[in-house]
Amino acid sequence: MVSPGILLVDKPGGITSHDVVARTRRAFGTRKVGHAGTLDPMATGLLVIGIEGATRLLTYIVGADKTYTATIRLGQATTTDDAEGEIIASADAAAIDAVSDERISVGVAGLTGAISQVPSAVSAIKVDGRRAYERVRAGETVELKAREVTVSRFAVLQRRDEAGVVDLDVVVDCSSGTYIRALARDLGAGLGVGGHLTALRRTRIGPFDVADAVATDDLVGAVTIAPADAAARVLARLDITAEEARDLRHGKRLAGQASRVDTFPAAAIDPDGALVGIVERRGADLKSAMNMPEEAR
Repeated sequence: MVSPGILLVDKPGGITSHDVVARTRRAFGTRKVGHAGTLDPMATGLLVIGIEGATRLLTYIVGADKTYTATIRLGQATTTDDAEGEIIASADAAAIDAVSDERISVGVAGLTGAISQVPSAVSAIKVDGRRAYERVRAGETVELKAREVTVSRFAVLQRRDEAGVVDLDVVVDCSSGTYIRALARDLGAGLGVGGHLTALRRTRIGPFDVADAVATDDLVGAVTIAPADAAARVLARLDITAEEARDLRHGKRLAGQASRVDTFPAAAIDPDGALVGIVERRGADLKSAMNMPEEAR
């Protein structure tokens, strides 16, 4: 029997997030596997994988803030805002020569904080039931609505001047839903030279770091994070009694107990250290928003 757990995987370039899920299914011998947050085939880095009942936790992980390292190429715009697309515009030498460090700093500052961002047209956002990238590949013109995101850190680590382009190695801390490709596109557009992403690596999702992840070649026998441990890292922790655990599992509220938790939702953990489920406030009461399958004793 496969135990539920959260697995941290370091995705290599050239494969999809679904490919990683498929490999995890084979390695663990179960179909019940999901992930929190897609990475494009070009991108590498952290995928948070849920196995068995722990897939129920993914909805609480996917919205966590994230950290990326990336390389932005200034001087060329592409159809996909990354290196997988066709180059549709190239800046002339004079425009590239005018891209000073000061102008880059001003452009980066303008894309830091709470910003309104138009996602890339080849994103996975659904438009009338179909992914935007599917519509683009079918020859359709897709215009996505701007969305509010937060970029808490956008820092240039290194600049490299190449023939006709400027490459910037950057690090970005951002809210869920932020498109790093769009940052590259918008930085280049603001500088008047165009821009796209040539490399992307996700290093963090909430409290989970790629340094603790396993390679896709090492999935067999990989150690997972117990549901209770994973949930307590992401959410507030609520230690409950065995009787309270039974009540929550049976759909009962914990009357007058909401004051025991400062933030919601919270992870309810029984005396044996098992995750009972996720609770939320209902007035002065606590109510289960999600129950985990009860672990065999």
